[in-house]
Amino acid sequence: MKRNVRAFKQVDVFTAEPYRGNPLAVVLDGCGLSDAEMQQFTDWSNLSEATFVLPPSNDLADYRVRIFCPGRELPFAGHPTLGTCHAWLEAGGVAKDRAIVQECGVGLVKIRRDGNRLAFAAPPRRNQGPLDPAEVDLITRGLGLSAGDITDHAWCDNGPRWRGVLLRSAELALALKPNAAILTGLYVGVVGPSAKVGVVGHCAGGGTSPGVDEDVAFEVRAFFPGNNGLVEDPVTGSLNAALAQWLIGAGHAPADYVASQGTALGRAGRVYIESAEGEIWVGGESVTCIDGHIRI
Repeated sequence: MKRNVRAFKQVDVFTAEPYRGNPLAVVLDGCGLSDAEMQQFTDWSNLSEATFVLPPSNDLADYRVRIFCPGRELPFAGHPTLGTCHAWLEAGGVAKDRAIVQECGVGLVKIRRDGNRLAFAAPPRRNQGPLDPAEVDLITRGLGLSAGDITDHAWCDNGPRWRGVLLRSAELALALKPNAAILTGLYVGVVGPSAKVGVVGHCAGGGTSPGVDEDVAFEVRAFFPGNNGLVEDPVTGSLNAALAQWLIGAGHAPADYVASQGTALGRAGRVYIESAEGEIWVGGESVTCIDGHIRI
């Protein structure tokens, strides 16, 4: 099979510090590649996702992207959206308007620029409301928690079927040691408030939880089924989007806040949540770690 040289970037997303966020492989010219070739490259990259940039088929879009994870294609994902946009802009992409419009499997996604930070509008949740009590009990046992450690819970399904649980503190979230056998097949998003979040919906003064800096309101962790059992994701755009919709709507969080994710994995992910224009925006910085060409 003849292989062509194509521009390529490996981007670290939701961080301004290389190798402290969530990595993404971006092929800047996906034209002519088959589904099988895109999937083969994604699996070889050994990353959680790889994306392939294509000319838009919709006149309103600035570019089209196909997003793959090991074993399958995804209609949408958060960190691939921001990382691809960062790579496209860095490679000379010019938006038609102030907002960048990405075309992907779920349709058109708006992306805003604020200095070095990019943000996407959170997609609507497909399922919401409280979890079934039996599932809450299962998650409690699977996370090694005691009764009362989970203070609230909700469906956070916006594609991935995230089940969100709010814990008593960020310290509790960071100390989790999940049981893969109990949590088999579940997408579990955990969020713990730092000392910064005191009264519901307001920020409180005082110290912060270990591992969480003073600007962070919540510590987030994401667990999902992988090829070799339970996997923890370093920084998760889709989960943070759905968590923000739930937490703000339920009065557990202010309209704007910063979430930390990846601390337990030695990462320093930062997700910036902002409520504006009737939407919730999920943002973060990205940094290019590898810039060159590949043969594919």
